[in-house]
Amino acid sequence: MAGLSTQSSVSLSFQVLGTVVLFLFAIQLLGSAVETLSPVLRQILEQIIVGDRSALGVSWIASYVLANGSIVAALSLTLFRSHLVVPSQLFLMVVGSRLGGAAIVLFIGAFDYLNEELESVSESVRLGVLTFLLTHSIYLPVLVVGYVLLPVVESWNVSNPVIAGETGIADRLVPETDVNIPDLIPVFTEGIINAVGAVVAFLLALGLIFLSMRLFDRILDSVDKQRLRDRYVKRLNDKWTSFTIGLVFTGLTMSVAFSLGVVVPLYNRGHIKRREIIPYILGANIGTLVDTLIIAVALDVPVGVLTVALLLGLGFLISLLPLLFYNRYVSGISVLYEQLVDNRGYFIGFLVSLLFVPLLLIGLR
Repeated sequence: MAGLSTQSSVSLSFQVLGTVVLFLFAIQLLGSAVETLSPVLRQILEQIIVGDRSALGVSWIASYVLANGSIVAALSLTLFRSHLVVPSQLFLMVVGSRLGGAAIVLFIGAFDYLNEELESVSESVRLGVLTFLLTHSIYLPVLVVGYVLLPVVESWNVSNPVIAGETGIADRLVPETDVNIPDLIPVFTEGIINAVGAVVAFLLALGLIFLSMRLFDRILDSVDKQRLRDRYVKRLNDKWTSFTIGLVFTGLTMSVAFSLGVVVPLYNRGHIKRREIIPYILGANIGTLVDTLIIAVALDVPVGVLTVALLLGLGFLISLLPLLFYNRYVSGISVLYEQLVDNRGYFIGFLVSLLFVPLLLIGLR
């Protein structure tokens, strides 16, 4: 039995390593393809992104289309690395990827909600509505505060040799050696682009990112969720512990779908109360930026690293406010939540606004 357990652990380690390598290679391929396509993409983006406001709307809508906010954030970083968007637009596009990503679960549940009986299907949107409200209650203030602080951050960028681009992130983190293994990656990515073309390489990169995330989720699915529930769920009744578990758990797994998936069945069946799961979701919403930070480091985009770090820091600090004034926060969220779930008219209007607001941001000149 011990031999089987060891063999299983080794197999799992190789699967994780292979998935991470595939993910990082896909990110590098996406960056190279975007650089090659930059003249074409510049013409397209100049027609769509005419300011910071439209950049926010584009990433918001793109998260709906791709059904994944992390991929939109990765694409935003590659666009910035190719000088197709400016720092303020990068910041808003990463924020938009989180605002849009929060609604994906809600849309899936809402489809059933609008096509079946309310009494039997409203349960499917419970966590989606709650996650959306919690995410927007944090990231909208993050958007405002971060956007105000951007000029200060940008002025610091210019005076810092690493951020200004004189020294790469990898140069600071990796000791100097005679053999530069990472240089092999551009050889492969350029070879693929030359063989199949930049457009196909771009689509292939997106497909590989999707695939690596699906593979990682499948690996996580093999984890004993019941054991995790038995070990951690009982600790969710303390708001600070619940927040920390959500933050660390999501950051380590780099999968908010998994970290929420562990507790969804218990929440839907009433085994976890709303007051217990809210801090957990708040923590998970911050931890989900960890994979975006890793992407920024992998692309060697110093301003991108700083931008995501700014979002992480602000998100963490602003998330502390609901925890400090927890009773009032839970009461306010509960009022909005119950109005949306219990009133069909409000809920339909809410769904319409999810499409109308980002489209309005894009359309306003």
